[in-house]
Amino acid sequence: MDLKIFDRMESEVRGYIRSFPVIFNQARGSLLIDKENNEYIDFFSGAGTLNYGHNNPVFKEKLVDYLQSDGVVHGLDMATSAKQHFLETVDRVLLKPRNWNYKLQFTGPTGTNAVEAALKIARQVKGRSNIISFTHGFHGVSGGSLAATANSKFRNVSGYALGNTTFMPYDGYFGPDVDTMAYVERMIEDKSSGMDHPAAVIVETVQGEGGVNVATLRWLKELEQLCKRHDMLLIVDDIQVGCGRTGSFFSFESAGISPDIITLSKSLSGYGLPMSLVLMKPELDIWKPGEHSGTFRGNNLAFVTAAEALDTYWADDAFSKEIARKERIVRDWLENVAHSYPNAGLEVRGRGLIQGLVTAGDHGLANQIAHKAFEHGVVIETSGANDEVLKLLPSLTIEDELLTRGLDVIERSLGEVLGDAAGQGSARVLKFGGKRR
Repeated sequence: MDLKIFDRMESEVRGYIRSFPVIFNQARGSLLIDKENNEYIDFFSGAGTLNYGHNNPVFKEKLVDYLQSDGVVHGLDMATSAKQHFLETVDRVLLKPRNWNYKLQFTGPTGTNAVEAALKIARQVKGRSNIISFTHGFHGVSGGSLAATANSKFRNVSGYALGNTTFMPYDGYFGPDVDTMAYVERMIEDKSSGMDHPAAVIVETVQGEGGVNVATLRWLKELEQLCKRHDMLLIVDDIQVGCGRTGSFFSFESAGISPDIITLSKSLSGYGLPMSLVLMKPELDIWKPGEHSGTFRGNNLAFVTAAEALDTYWADDAFSKEIARKERIVRDWLENVAHSYPNAGLEVRGRGLIQGLVTAGDHGLANQIAHKAFEHGVVIETSGANDEVLKLLPSLTIEDELLTRGLDVIERSLGEVLGDAAGQGSARVLKFGGKRR
């Protein structure tokens, strides 16, 4: 397939085109179709942006109707009928059933915009600059968000010093026998630890980019209590694993915690339209008008599809039960695959429909599996500090037949790669490792 125009004109910073070197032309549900009419099962979902699949027909109908009626497309932060309907739907579907009270701030259109706003308001409220983030955490690549992002791949290209953040060990970072929460509290309490007292803690309940690391519910509860004891705000970054990815709309619900600030983006619009949101407890909303601004903080098209997503999938618990059923399919399949290759040192971890096949002993294996899977018609990426985790992010609405067919491809690809490695030695695996991004 001819990609010369991309090579000639597009910056070298382009990433996913290197992993998936075809020209995609159409997309329906959990299928991507290239210009030569080859179909690919999507286990990537736009890095978690397409929880309800591509071109969801229910959302598309609402969107087309809105455009046909000359509805407002760009409105800054003015009042529009689309925003009014979205706010009413959030209140009715998400907040009132949970007895929650949050103010909503519409930020710029990407996840990092929401994180920047959350960090800024936390620092204003507490009058302190330091933020606790965690090992392997990912929160974006713009200024303040990048300072809270752990991976050196992103940090090393900033061009300036990244400060006002202290990194602490995430749950399980030192293995199952080390209580990282006790470590964090000791650092806060010790006046000679060198840590400036933080304004807030920012955390992902499941670290997607970090390698599908899952915090236990106990650890999350303890983190909330630690924040209360030490006058810190708790920010939950739900950008990738919110909007139903773990089974409930918010990923932290099963822990029974009440974050001070929540950031949402990616699948919030439901249709792949740019949209980000900060939920904050009302007493934190100390902004003065216009203090945090942006030209594209009112995507009315996204309001239309986001409201429809909430009404269609989250008005009751039926969709959550369906996600849990599919989680069992994926989890059982991956566990069986891991057990089928006992010498490969494979491990499975995840929650809901973000699952990871961990190849911790071999930093090239996951990339080779992903590359082979793409050859066989499955789009999937890797994550982790060394791209050692094959990350499964199928849409939450994927049909069982496509789900199992995609899992079949992964199993077949793993077998082919391990067979190749066995025949030519582990040096070949390492030589051709490395993410093609």
